[in-house]
Amino acid sequence: MIDDTVRKMEDAIRKIQAGADADKAGLLSLLATLKAEVQRLSLTHEEQAHSIASLADMAAHEVTRRAKSPGLMRHSRDGLALAGEGFEASHPRLVATINEICVMLARIGI
Repeated sequence: MIDDTVRKMEDAIRKIQAGADADKAGLLSLLATLKAEVQRLSLTHEEQAHSIASLADMAAHEVTRRAKSPGLMRHSRDGLALAGEGFEASHPRLVATINEICVMLARIGI
């Protein structure tokens, strides 16, 4: 599932009109890290890994909608951040990656 989600997110990021190419490249790099970390998490916490992947997919969908909804974009970004909470000690790289993605999306206006 995470492979499909990351592929969708990569496609969505490439379509984003806002932000510089460096931001897009940074997001794509973070997605590669997110994919690896979610796969690692799924070995011990399958349901949480699925939630993170689903929320990441929702965030990508909201970013690429023609009729943007700032509230839904904020909600999807916040949901992704919330899904990563609680893993700071056991999966610090996962949490750091989720936080970086959320910060970068917010910085480019998503």
